[in-house]
Order: sequence, then C-alpha cells, then structure tokens
Amino acid sequence: MRYALVTETWPPEVNGVALTVHGLALGLHERGHAVEVVRPSQPAAAGGDDGLSTLLLPGAALPRYPGLRFGLPAAGVLRRHWSRTRPDAIYVATEGPLGWSALRAARRLGIAVASGFHTRFDHYMRDYGLPWLQPGALRWMRYFHNQADATLVPTAELEHMLRAQGFQRVVRLARAVDTAQLSPVFRDRALRRLWGAGAGSLVVVHVGRIAPEKNLDLAVRAFRALQQQRPDARFVWVGDGPAQAALARHNPDFVFCGVQRGQALARHFASGDLFLFPSRSETFGNVTLEAMASGVATVAFDAGAAREHLRGGVHGVLARDDPDFIAGAVALAGDSDARRTMGAAARAAVLRLHPRQVAADFDALLAQLARQGARDGHLAA
Repeated sequence: MRYALVTETWPPEVNGVALTVHGLALGLHERGHAVEVVRPSQPAAAGGDDGLSTLLLPGAALPRYPGLRFGLPAAGVLRRHWSRTRPDAIYVATEGPLGWSALRAARRLGIAVASGFHTRFDHYMRDYGLPWLQPGALRWMRYFHNQADATLVPTAELEHMLRAQGFQRVVRLARAVDTAQLSPVFRDRALRRLWGAGAGSLVVVHVGRIAPEKNLDLAVRAFRALQQQRPDARFVWVGDGPAQAALARHNPDFVFCGVQRGQALARHFASGDLFLFPSRSETFGNVTLEAMASGVATVAFDAGAAREHLRGGVHGVLARDDPDFIAGAVALAGDSDARRTMGAAARAAVLRLHPRQVAADFDALLAQLARQGARDGHLAA
C-alpha cells in the first residue's frame, strides 16, 4: 500500500503530535508500505525522516511558539502531486492550513482520508484568556474532522465526548510506549547529583512544554506543599516553552534541563521519584505512559492516558480536582515505599503496550478505508 501522512509538526520539534505521527510513519514503513510524509520545511535541518519519502512545503513560525511551524495553504500543489503519485489513503494529523489543504485535495481526488484529533484547541482558548472563543473552536474542529472518512482518537473517553458533540465516524486508535527505550534501568545517580539531589532526596519531575495550557501553576503549588514535609525535594523540569522564563524567575530553586531526547530523556525520567502531570488540556498525554514505563509513580487528573492506563492507588494518584492533586502529591512525597511499589506496578502495567501493535491497527484502519471507498465507488477521481 502507499500511504501519505500530513503533519504540521515533526521532529526535531518535541511535542506529542510530532512524536506520535513520527512513530506511526515509521510503523507503517517497517510493515513494508510506501510512506510519504507531507510537512512544512523547517529552518534548520530536520532529523527523524529515517528513510521516509518526504514532501516539504512552505511554512511559517507559529505565533508565541517560535520553535514550531505551521504549513501554508497548498491544496493545488497537493492535488497535482497526488494526481501523479496517488496514495491509497491519507492521514491528516493537524488542523492547520496544510491539514485543510490536504483534506480538500483528498476529497477532490477521491482518496480515502482519516484525520487525527490530537489537540484540544477549544481548551487552549480558555488557557490563553479567550474563553468566549471555545464554542467556535469546537465547531471549527467538528467541521474539519467531519470532512474525513474517520477521525482517530486515542481514548474511549475522547471517543464518547466527540460523538456527543456531533463528530462523525470517530474511531479509537490506542497508543503505546517503547518500554525498552524507557525503563528504570536508566536511573542515573550522577545526573541526580547534578540536580543537587542526594541518595535519599526526593526528585519531582515534570516533562513537557512549559506553556500556559499545561496548568503549571498547580504543579508549583503541589511542589511547595510537599516541600513543607520534604525540604530536600528538588523540582526538575524537562522541556521548554514560552512560560519558562517567568517560571524560572519566580522559582529560582527549580532545575531546568531543556529538551531531552532518546536515552537522555530516559535517564531524566528514570532518575525522578515522583512525576506530576497537572495538564487538563491533553487529548492523551504520552508522558504519562513514559513515566509509567520508567517506573515512576505519577499524579495526574482522571482523564486521557491516566484514565485509560493508570489505576489510582496502584500506579499513582488519579486526582478529581486541584486540592485532590495537591493532597496526592503530598501523600506520595512522604511515602517512599508506596512510590517504589507504585512505580514497579506502573512499569508492569505498560509492558503489554506494543508500538508494533499500534502500527498494525493503524495500517488495518487505513487499508479498510481505502477498500471501503473503492467498494462504495465514491473515490473515483
């Protein structure tokens, strides 16, 4: 089969969408399919193509996120390109101008197309002080995704929510985590010493973009509360983003490590003792699975990946509200035995999640869309 994946974010950009789409593309490639990635060109040489065919199109910097890009409209370019080299199915991962162009080109050419619901832009409106735009953002996303033959989501919770909001043809595609790449064996005492943590010190870790939509004030409040009983605690932040400068200025004792990848990221995860994930805007939250794979007890809200995979009281804490989140963090900070037991149980729970199975499911879904369209006769050019 020949597949095209359209995305406006791609490694070396570090975010859940870029890493998820990269993994899907590699998974299809490893299964023997011809895979083309359509994405905006990046100012620096981008890695991560791994032998995949790539179509680079014009892009521009995303406002307030200078490290990220969005694609410019290119429907005509894509129609001409896919007329010459026709994919059996197309996956559109992002709702920006390039994603819209890909949807229009696919519909015009009669090619099966699936979309991915990766980002809660309606929640972002609230987080950036524009709550009155939330209903409009949701209507815009619904219109976009209902143009596709299927909209892929990572959790049953999100599937049910979107169906209730009028999204059509919603299909769950599970996520996985590489438990060989992320593991407790990568715990690093030397790294902990660099953070100012001794053998018995408590290291709290946050991994992700340092941005307003991540609800970071709650993580800070939770840490200050647990610090009352654990004065030796260190708070380590992995990632970057527009809120980092202010966060560092107001909290000079925090440790900022920047973006980490590969084995370096595995070392940072595994060298922590408690993972705090305060975000309420995620459609999934890959870092929850990554912390679990690293054997680190986690405090998160009862949503996304945590609702799907993390059992409260067994792998960490599933919080209902802000006070519950803070209380859970304080309780685990004071109980090293519970943290170790939960971390080991969390690791065991995600060992059954295999990226190759996700690739196989994704492949089967795209192939089914292509076959269904051919049978129905609505995919004729």
